[in-house]
Amino acid sequence: MDYDIKDIKLAAKGKLRIEWAEQNMPVLRLIKKRFKKEKPLAGVKVSACLHVTTETANLMETLKIGGADVYICASNPLSTQDDVAAALVDHFGIPTFAIKGEDNKTYYSHIQAVLNIRPGITMDDGADLVSTVHSERPELLKHLIGGTEETTTGVIRLRSMADKKVLKFPVISVNDAQTKHMFDNRYGTGQSTLDGFLRATNRLIAGSVFVVAGYGWCGRGLAQRAHGMGASVIVTEIDPLKALEAAMDGYRVMPMSEAASLGDFFCTVTGDINVLRKEHFAVMKDGAIIANSGHFNVEIDISSLEKMSKKKRIIREFVEEFTLPGGNRINLLGEGRLINLASAEGHPSSVMDMSFANQALAAEYILKNASKLEKKVYPVPKEIDNEIARLKLDGLGIKIDKLTAEQQKYLASWEMGT
Repeated sequence: MDYDIKDIKLAAKGKLRIEWAEQNMPVLRLIKKRFKKEKPLAGVKVSACLHVTTETANLMETLKIGGADVYICASNPLSTQDDVAAALVDHFGIPTFAIKGEDNKTYYSHIQAVLNIRPGITMDDGADLVSTVHSERPELLKHLIGGTEETTTGVIRLRSMADKKVLKFPVISVNDAQTKHMFDNRYGTGQSTLDGFLRATNRLIAGSVFVVAGYGWCGRGLAQRAHGMGASVIVTEIDPLKALEAAMDGYRVMPMSEAASLGDFFCTVTGDINVLRKEHFAVMKDGAIIANSGHFNVEIDISSLEKMSKKKRIIREFVEEFTLPGGNRINLLGEGRLINLASAEGHPSSVMDMSFANQALAAEYILKNASKLEKKVYPVPKEIDNEIARLKLDGLGIKIDKLTAEQQKYLASWEMGT
């Protein structure tokens, strides 16, 4: 079996961690049980470009048990858990191409490696597989039935491709499922991002000023967690509705030009480029800590920070200190990459349970409906979203009400009114 990982000897440790995550993934466990019996993915080749974590390993096992031939590479150079990569190869027999800290050349060679199987389905977190197929490997298009996309950044890229009529196969936006973005982005990103800050810095959040750039679902979750730990939270936004929501939620809202001189911690969660840049660095406090929790390392203008600094050094793991000409120091975490995966372990397994249930069922949906799907970005079907929510409630032991016949009639009627 072909693979490229750090050390196969880490496999035993990774296997235990995968089992630990699986204990808190009841929805995916139920899907795995059905997939084992029905084999809905039999014969399909799946190329996955995802964060190689314990939760992802459970998804890969589910796809394989469902009959798929699965290859996986990392969707970010710093997000791989090397022991998990080893376990995927040694214990699950899944070809894996991922090494934590891999350089760009290795990263893109790994993408090519998983595409070499001529996949029928791509499974992306950031749309790197889809973009590589379209720009470099068009010969693979004849094999592709469809794809799935996990994250906001990837969906933005794919919708741009669809709008410009260059997307050559259908893709399901797993990110748009309510059981994904309302939970994964809000609760998962909120908790794991703060975990990344704490592991990288060991600094106290309480009493600090924490600036959150972007108030989408990820920003909402992060602001809530930072506030819960005692920080005074500032939100910066470009969307008036989201800015208003942040203000109504009790946070200070202002432009980054004003927030830059006030913050102790800064985190970008926008999906856009150069959210923190030269004019902001110039007025930051001595010791300001900056990080990114968006998918790509473009939200912080690192090149400008390097140019305006008189020296830099790695002061502790995942912390690079930049000293400006006036003596103020700015600390960049995790090379500006996703801090929740660079210095921490990513989302808790109970959250990823729903996200990866969406991935598994979306792959099944693509195969069942291939002849009906056009070359565009589709949302996760509502029935899949609702079923995952139902299964999650069952897993948590939570029961809910059902409409009575009278209530159903009332909701469907225009005559009853008052």
